[in-house]
Amino acid sequence: MSKFTYPQEVLDKMKDIVDNCMGEETAYCEATCPMHTDVKGYVNLIAEEKYEDAIKLIREKLFLPASLGRVCAHPCEENCKRETEYRQPMSIAALKRFVADNFDKEEIWNLDKKSYTNKNIAVIGAGPAGAQAALDLAMKGNKVTVYDRLPVYGGMMRVGIPEYRLPRNIIDFEYSFLEKLGVEFKMNTEIGKDILFDEIQSKFDGIIIAVGAHKGVVIPVEGHDKKGVLDAVNFLRDVSLDKENTKIGKKVAVIGGGNVAIDVARSARRIGAEEVHLICLEEKLNMPAHDWEVREAEEEGVNVFAGYGPEKIIDENGKVTGFEIKKCTSIFDNEGNFNPQFDENNKVILDVDNVVFAVGQAVDNSFVKGKLETKRGGRFKVDPTTLQSEIENVFVAGDASGGSVIAIEAMAEGRKAAKSMMRLFNGEDLYKDREKEGTYETKLETTIKEGTEDLKRVSTTQLNPNKRINDFSEVDLGFTKEEAIKEASRCLKCECKLCMNECVMLNDYCECPKDLFEGILETGDIDPMIPYSCNMCSQCTIACPKDFEMSSRFMDMRKTMIKKNNGKSPIKGHSAIEMHQLLGFSKIFNTAKPAKKQNNKTEKGRS
Repeated sequence: MSKFTYPQEVLDKMKDIVDNCMGEETAYCEATCPMHTDVKGYVNLIAEEKYEDAIKLIREKLFLPASLGRVCAHPCEENCKRETEYRQPMSIAALKRFVADNFDKEEIWNLDKKSYTNKNIAVIGAGPAGAQAALDLAMKGNKVTVYDRLPVYGGMMRVGIPEYRLPRNIIDFEYSFLEKLGVEFKMNTEIGKDILFDEIQSKFDGIIIAVGAHKGVVIPVEGHDKKGVLDAVNFLRDVSLDKENTKIGKKVAVIGGGNVAIDVARSARRIGAEEVHLICLEEKLNMPAHDWEVREAEEEGVNVFAGYGPEKIIDENGKVTGFEIKKCTSIFDNEGNFNPQFDENNKVILDVDNVVFAVGQAVDNSFVKGKLETKRGGRFKVDPTTLQSEIENVFVAGDASGGSVIAIEAMAEGRKAAKSMMRLFNGEDLYKDREKEGTYETKLETTIKEGTEDLKRVSTTQLNPNKRINDFSEVDLGFTKEEAIKEASRCLKCECKLCMNECVMLNDYCECPKDLFEGILETGDIDPMIPYSCNMCSQCTIACPKDFEMSSRFMDMRKTMIKKNNGKSPIKGHSAIEMHQLLGFSKIFNTAKPAKKQNNKTEKGRS
């Protein structure tokens, strides 16, 4: 290796390549994944039938592959190139589930962790955010204790998502990874009741608050306080913990248009409701719930009143007997504020025994007793970059901070909070290099190759609707091996390494041009063989979407090296060429013979 000082103009041109080369840019799916899972990597390993390698790659970022394969809202699929080009995104979550269900096993789990750091940390909440924070902190060698008032693992993922979507044995199996890491769980322990927050502060070096949004919201419409009015949070928790003893009327109305409302409606069908109505302000195409969730609910007999809102709850002797709804004409005003308007002449009365509100959730923050500043919905006010609260060693993640809506976002917040805590312990800058935490926008730009086939997305098998409403058996049966391979093979492998496909020399020395030139800019060092290996064909430039002239940059290096080396090549093998040139042009090895004189006639004759 040799070190050279390049002219500023040459350095600027190298920096342009480093700043704008897309060779190391992440695929759209990975950048959109809050946990930055290598989707392209594991999907293509599945296509190659390298299943154990695929699950190992997934577990580098996710300890809940089977759970997330079932319940993740898969934002990664929204930016999949097959979605943006063909409206047929890859079934990323289902592929994750396939490989987790069939090839994940305790023997391949990585339990390596750093030596004990003497830091004792408390995590309040055993949901996805708290569990991820506990995992990351335990891997760093910390002693971690997780407190949760529920008797079971999973937090809202467990008591907010019905069993027909996420079997409980899956959660227990995947959470056992934390126990193997040495994380201590204190379940059935409510902070503020069984143990005071002050006591936790005195016993631990740091605290991560990751309590879920366990408080249901009820809109104060007329009759909201009558017997038979429920909130979604408590209803779903009761169903999850003791569905055999959770009672519901034969006719039920559910207010809300999100996935929680769908879960309530479908759960009500399974515990005995014969008639379920779902009422939401939005028209069906604009419902917040996923379209497949709405479709599956309707398959199970749920009646969707899209574009309606509540007028009043009707009762007899304090018990719900009906629910009057009215047509919604608009939801937002001209300034974009939530301000629903209704057609007072278009009303419907539903004969119901129960009304369940699924219109929002709040955080119970009473356990801190005013020690931390809170905001709307009971959530804690924190620094959005670091998740640090006003108490230096207390961080907040998940629903408690208001920074997540879905499970994988909560996990990303848990990781973020753990990272901040470790930086605090180590005296490091809490704000440095945090731009790409969570979902971010990749600089990658790719185009579909001519002739690319619009392959149809492979769908998983669903349990028959007539059977599935009878109990809480899992509805989605997942992929078979053949289906998984077929679906994984649709991946377009989004990346920009077109130049690497054209140049043998680049493949010998780097992963992509950015990788090569970044190293040169950082150190000034480079093996002279690299620029001298370029044959100046410019095929890399022809293939490059940015038209980077790599051959010109290598020529700049050669000129700089020769100038520093007194006009000679820095390549040792070139000394023979120099001798050849020296001898080839010397008087000793060259003779000169004067040209013959031509007579004037001959010259004139030729003219």
